[in-house]
Amino acid sequence: MPPTDALLLFENPLLIVAGVLCGLVLLLVASTISANRQRRAEAEDAALRSAEAERRLADLMRIQSEMTGRMQTMSEIFGERTSHLARLVNERLDSQGQRLGQAMLDTRSKTEESLSKLHERLAVIDRAQTNITALSSEIVSLQSILANKQTRGAFGQGRMEAIIADGLALQSYSFQPTLSNGSRPDCVVSMPNGQPALVIDAKFPLESWQRLGAAETPEALRLANADFARDMGVHIRAIAEKYLIAGETQDTAFLFVPSESIFADIHERFPEIVQRAARARVVIVSPSLLMLSVQVIQALLRDVRMREQAHLIQKEVRELLADIGRLDERVGKLQTHFQQTSRDLSEILISTGKVTRRGEKIDAMEFEENPRIAAD
Repeated sequence: MPPTDALLLFENPLLIVAGVLCGLVLLLVASTISANRQRRAEAEDAALRSAEAERRLADLMRIQSEMTGRMQTMSEIFGERTSHLARLVNERLDSQGQRLGQAMLDTRSKTEESLSKLHERLAVIDRAQTNITALSSEIVSLQSILANKQTRGAFGQGRMEAIIADGLALQSYSFQPTLSNGSRPDCVVSMPNGQPALVIDAKFPLESWQRLGAAETPEALRLANADFARDMGVHIRAIAEKYLIAGETQDTAFLFVPSESIFADIHERFPEIVQRAARARVVIVSPSLLMLSVQVIQALLRDVRMREQAHLIQKEVRELLADIGRLDERVGKLQTHFQQTSRDLSEILISTGKVTRRGEKIDAMEFEENPRIAAD
């Protein structure tokens, strides 16, 4: 457009308004076209989304139907397994109930048996308690006996006398005899072959020993040990001086201790007392050692008696051998008789066999024309 025309346009306002209106119309038409295109695009997108939603809904319906079928199948399987499980549980419960009932019955029977045994044991315990009560009263009486020196000495001597009397013959010992020096030991045992007698003393310083157990302080224990050693030394020296007489008694004497525990404690706690007694030729013996010594003496006496009666034994043996010879001869004769009897029995059996066979033939009517009885 030439410049003059443009100037003309700007100079005419109507033309300017008309141009503006034309521009506005063109912009309105363009925006309308664009809006229509946008609406068509949105409609197409909505259609696509609707189709996709319908497809997804169809898929969901299909999956739901499949899930419904599976759930129904699982429900049937679960119902079957639940019924099976319930049946198994009922069976197990019945079995456990029976086992529990049987176990309760067994437990009850065992409990009743245990209670009966318990009652028996309680009865035994009651009897034992009665015995213990009686024994405690006896111990009290024994304690009262031991409190007295004379009765305590009689108790120890009584144990020693019981051991000697049980193991030796009456003529082999004597209690409280009088020796040539006027002393009277508790027991004297005669030895074989005219040997000197064995002296046994049953006295024991029990008061000193009791003070050992009652000592509560080291000083009291030391004094009690010294007193016991002194009393034992005095007692050992008295036995050696009064009871060891040359040619009349053995050069060794026994000091009897009426308790194994005291005997063990003396050897463990007072070895010097044991050595002093050995030097004085006094042997400290307990009840078990005294029994062993009595058995040895008994064996020696038996051996001496056997040697004294050796010629009688030899005579008896010779007579026994003669009896054995006669018995052997008579057994030989008896054997000969048995052999002859056996032969006779064999011949008798042969004859009885022939008679039996002949009887069977007669019973069967089997006769021969020319019987040969003699030949048979």
